[in-house]
Amino acid sequence: MHIISWGAIRAFVGKHPESQAPMRAWFDLVAARPFQGFADLRSVFPAVDRVRLPSGQERFIFNVGGNKYRVVCSIHFNRARVYIRFVLTHAEYDKGDWKHE
Repeated sequence: MHIISWGAIRAFVGKHPESQAPMRAWFDLVAARPFQGFADLRSVFPAVDRVRLPSGQERFIFNVGGNKYRVVCSIHFNRARVYIRFVLTHAEYDKGDWKHE
């Protein structure tokens, strides 16, 4: 998959340096294969969630770093593209502000 963009992760890691290794591992795993759909994604990431926002858009939520961090993405399986929308700590994710983008 082509991930857009590493910059969002880089900015997050700048604020949370301890997240670098788990974020790199997540990035490399997602980039390593073209997932065909949600079931295929779940075969590699059993804890990934699919969420429909109030706007009707769909987001995929990855737990990273032993559930310490969340990566919120939009995925276009037909184009093999992952768009990183938010990279959050667990506490930031729980506030729910990301749902109102």
